[in-house]
Amino acid sequence: MTAAAPPTRSGNPSGSRSAPAPHDDCPWIVGRVRASRPRVRLFCLPQAGGSAASFAPWRLAPPSGLELATVELPGRGVRGTDPLPETMEELADAVIDGISDEFDLPYAIFGHSFGALLGYEIAVGIARRGLTPPRALLVSAARSPHTPVRRRVSDRDDAGLLAWLNSFGGIPSELSRYPAYLRYALRTVRRDLALTEAYLAPGPERVDCPLHVLGGADDPLISGAQLERWRDCAAGEFSLRLLPGGHDYLFTGAPAALDALGTTLR
Repeated sequence: MTAAAPPTRSGNPSGSRSAPAPHDDCPWIVGRVRASRPRVRLFCLPQAGGSAASFAPWRLAPPSGLELATVELPGRGVRGTDPLPETMEELADAVIDGISDEFDLPYAIFGHSFGALLGYEIAVGIARRGLTPPRALLVSAARSPHTPVRRRVSDRDDAGLLAWLNSFGGIPSELSRYPAYLRYALRTVRRDLALTEAYLAPGPERVDCPLHVLGGADDPLISGAQLERWRDCAAGEFSLRLLPGGHDYLFTGAPAALDALGTTLR
């Protein structure tokens, strides 16, 4: 749930990109990193308040054979003026509309925290539409979609929301040096959290692909027992793996997280 830091340009290793392809003009994908011989296109969905830039460290050393397609959601980053849909279901439908032309390569969906619930709803929507299913759905550090949220935080004022985020490293400390951007980041986090808190999947509906769950072993927000409840969303293959770190393990332990993704998607 770590909010994105002020956007910067991140370099890529020499040769990590190939020549531009038709998909490069997709407004939903920002900061794409191609593999010379991609096995899987990995759509990456950010945490509450995050953007495609949240995955910038991954672009420096992407797993072999994976194309990173980092998704830029409305209301943040280069799409800051685009309105955010009012429900998680509407947002998922909009993402599917935006990226479905990219299902021409075997693909997987990864989402962290807020992005995990969005990824689940996207996978369900893809099945309902009869589109090519993902090779896998990977979800990280999130309650299961059929588990009610324990407490609301989106209605706190800026000071209260910031204190909650700071309690688990949920916002970069350097943002305090940019008051205007900090206010913008908190506004984006609050809107995403409101969508998350209002979202509760009936059922749940089982996804039509392997489901892999990741989390931080010391996450104060989402326990291993809570992650285990994702098993109810799996129609077939299911795995659960805890990695060192807290709720922000994805960013504090990026190499281990990338290694886990690369291993899972072999």
